[in-house]
Amino acid sequence: MRADMLTSVLTELNGTSGDIEASAVISTDGLTIASVLPAGMDEDRVGAMSAAMLSLGDRTAQELVRGGLEQVLIKGDKGYVLMSYAGSESVLTVLAKPNAKLGLIFLDVKRAAASVADLL
Repeated sequence: MRADMLTSVLTELNGTSGDIEASAVISTDGLTIASVLPAGMDEDRVGAMSAAMLSLGDRTAQELVRGGLEQVLIKGDKGYVLMSYAGSESVLTVLAKPNAKLGLIFLDVKRAAASVADLL
């Protein structure tokens, strides 16, 4: 039931913007809890990569005295990957198109992450 509620939050997030292509809730150890991904995308790979990048981001923020990590943003020529904590033990990962309006996506992701944290 909780997985269905998380999937509902992700489906709503994906529907808020045509720029969002996929989203997933992942535990900090890399296990996918819920996802709304396109066909053919490996959710295990998304989970593992998200956990690795989040760990690296945490370490970087600490080592460079930037405070607690809030989010990680990766820009590639085919789009963005945004990772944001959703509670203390999970991360919300979003894949967006290269021409995405990031300000709106940041706002939507922040709201969705709060909903995910409440559910977990």
